[in-house]
Amino acid sequence: MKKVLKLCVFSVVFCFLSAGLLLADNTSIVGKWKTIDDKTGEPKSIVEIYEKNGKFYGQIKELFIKEGDNPDPTCDKCPADDPRKDKPTKGMVIVQELTKNNGEYSGGTILDPKEGKIYTCKMWVEDGKLMVRGYIAFFFRTQTWQKAE
Repeated sequence: MKKVLKLCVFSVVFCFLSAGLLLADNTSIVGKWKTIDDKTGEPKSIVEIYEKNGKFYGQIKELFIKEGDNPDPTCDKCPADDPRKDKPTKGMVIVQELTKNNGEYSGGTILDPKEGKIYTCKMWVEDGKLMVRGYIAFFFRTQTWQKAE
């Protein structure tokens, strides 16, 4: 009788796992991510992506400062009408207003605080990494961010 009960429990668990009902959502962008510069391949910061009122945002939590660089950088190249202009980069919300649609997150913007450029943004998870694509007109650049420990 115990073997039959164990077999039944195993079968039910297997069915749930097969249906994906007990698996974590591996496509979610929520969490902390290590940003990797697409030009140098070096880590730049830790950005925490979070959801607020059905939209997704990203805030810089930590900066990786190289020796000789300004330890407290600001967004001095941000557009004059942007409220982030001349504000500290650490703590800045650089991803704004993304919405989830079919496993991708888009419809919002991302700011490159070093260059002061604001891009239309799309994000998706691929092989456990966050793909971050910023567009200006037909031009785009893509970064691969890694899950932060």
